Amino acid sequence: MTAGNSSHGFAQESRDGSKQGLCRDTSIERLRQRSEPWDVVIIGGGATGIGVALDSASRGLSTALVEQSDFGKGTSSRSTKLVHGGVRYLERGNITLVRDALRERTLLRQNAPHLVHDLPFFIPCRSRWQRFYFWVGLKVYDFLATGNSFGRSHGVTLKTAAKSIPTLNQHGLRGGVIYHDGQFDDGRLLINMARTAHDRGACLVNHMAATNLVKDELGKITAVAVQDAESGEEFQLRAHCVINAGGPFCDAIRAMDDAGHETMIAASQGAHVVLPKSFFPGDTALIVPKTSDGRVIFMIPWHDHVIVGTTDTAISTATLEPMAQQAEIEFLLKTTGEYLVRQPTIDDVLSIYTGIRPLVKGDKSARTASLSRDHVIRIDDSGLVTITGGKWTTVRKMAEDCVTRACQSAGLPSQPCATQDLKLHGFTNEQINDERAYYGADLSAVRELELQHPLLAEQLDAALTIRGSDVVWATRHEMARTVEDVLARRHRALFLNAAAAVRVAPAVASLMAQELSEDDSWIADQLQKFNDVATAYLPTTLRSSDP
Repeated sequence: MTAGNSSHGFAQESRDGSKQGLCRDTSIERLRQRSEPWDVVIIGGGATGIGVALDSASRGLSTALVEQSDFGKGTSSRSTKLVHGGVRYLERGNITLVRDALRERTLLRQNAPHLVHDLPFFIPCRSRWQRFYFWVGLKVYDFLATGNSFGRSHGVTLKTAAKSIPTLNQHGLRGGVIYHDGQFDDGRLLINMARTAHDRGACLVNHMAATNLVKDELGKITAVAVQDAESGEEFQLRAHCVINAGGPFCDAIRAMDDAGHETMIAASQGAHVVLPKSFFPGDTALIVPKTSDGRVIFMIPWHDHVIVGTTDTAISTATLEPMAQQAEIEFLLKTTGEYLVRQPTIDDVLSIYTGIRPLVKGDKSARTASLSRDHVIRIDDSGLVTITGGKWTTVRKMAEDCVTRACQSAGLPSQPCATQDLKLHGFTNEQINDERAYYGADLSAVRELELQHPLLAEQLDAALTIRGSDVVWATRHEMARTVEDVLARRHRALFLNAAAAVRVAPAVASLMAQELSEDDSWIADQLQKFNDVATAYLPTTLRSSDP
């Protein structure tokens, strides 16, 4: 397909149908026309920022959010894809964090069952004592999760474990323990949260950077200066309260308030490798509870592939496109090979992705594995509210705490939190037997689009599940603005098979150009930018750097 080809009427339908979902043009017009201050303006469109926007809007507060890149561009789309209490935190005695996370795990499954599901995890044990130790610990885990809808832990023999994990290397093992946690698609959950916030009146805009904080004569923040990355247009968003949800970049936002602020973040990066499902077939995950860098390693089935991660490497500076270090990948592959009958190599890796953890400074340890995973809320003299730390599973509770504190600080009318039982966009109790079950209730509309335009039902690449309908839907209803937005976060192609994502990018760009009324030069620019980003995900990048 080429830009401007409207034989299927895609562009016209986009103008008519985009009002049903997230529409960037409409949101920007709301920013232009707003004459009164917003109750809350949020900087940062990751899980924390979107969570805060959802909570704020659900309490009836006028809410705007700006994100410098795309929603979830950073940490929030690069997780290990787990909704979990955190077994390793239990071992360290952080009972409160584990209990809260287990409760939030259940709420997430109740509110977004199309995206969050139960997943069994096998812990391999090399002695009877080790098996007993983990069995006792996981019974405590079960106790803290009393009343939830996830499975319970139990011991298993090596023979039983091998049935669930046929590629398990059984040498030296003495059975193990099975426990249950949650799994999800982080990028899809985030966009569903964004749509839910939008449905409740929040105004969200991606590719819109905060450039400055405007203060009155008393030094109180009264507005956020922002700039549209697409048009260059500048705005001032007046606000009664400004919330900094910048994740790994929150210190840069605090520096806009006061360049002398002591930094809060000690950044750490975690790398993951994605392998073909043949290395790890079945629907049971595996956890190695203790590795040489002090973290656990997971092998997790996800979208018919297997994710192996994660490392824990301290870094000096957070970037939007972190790259895995060769030593991290070698460590993951080596550790994986110790537990599987087949040793994976770099040639087997389909994609590599790396996320940055916004760990909060709080002790003198130089090891990031021991820094705080709890969330921290800090309110400066200027009125700037900063929330950082925490983890995906507890985002709802983090947002509740943040909005409550912000209302108290700014004197905003406080209504009770409404998100505990709030069903997220796409919610359905229907059991969907489709590889695209993550659409939830929206899947019927996606299928209807394919019935209207059968060409959109075709897969764009044999190695990927993405169809033309996914591209059109993401552009019309989910504020996808770039090829990367579609292939990295609305669909997870870049995370699953980076080379295939590069192959399919021209077709994606062509479909998007029709939807956005863009020309061939836009397509060329998008392909160049996407190829640059994909470099960090391609295992060939590491291979080419070998001495």
